[in-house]
Amino acid sequence: MAKVLIVDDSPTETYKLANILERNGFSVLSADSGQQGLNLARDEQPDVVLMDIVMPGLNGFQATRQLSRGKDTQHIPVIIVTAKNQQADQVWGERQGAKAYLVKPIDERQLVSAITAVLN
Repeated sequence: MAKVLIVDDSPTETYKLANILERNGFSVLSADSGQQGLNLARDEQPDVVLMDIVMPGLNGFQATRQLSRGKDTQHIPVIIVTAKNQQADQVWGERQGAKAYLVKPIDERQLVSAITAVLN
């Protein structure tokens, strides 16, 4: 069972994503800030991270960059999950190290497919 860390400051979005993941057989961890997400990723070593962009403090781009370049976390794929649907945001996310970029509202099949792709 793959372990997925959700990093999102919205309890509603976290709940929706966790429901989808659990229904599809994933184990779920969650963090409500970029910094908490970094700490949890280091401590728990999830198989994949779902990262929101717009969060107070350390935003998702910054957290993704730190995860993808960190010696102890660079092997963990990050999928950005955001309401920001501009091409420039997607390109910037990929430059920070994200392996995929999904726009909210999330389609269940698309999410599971993206996670499966980055795990293989």
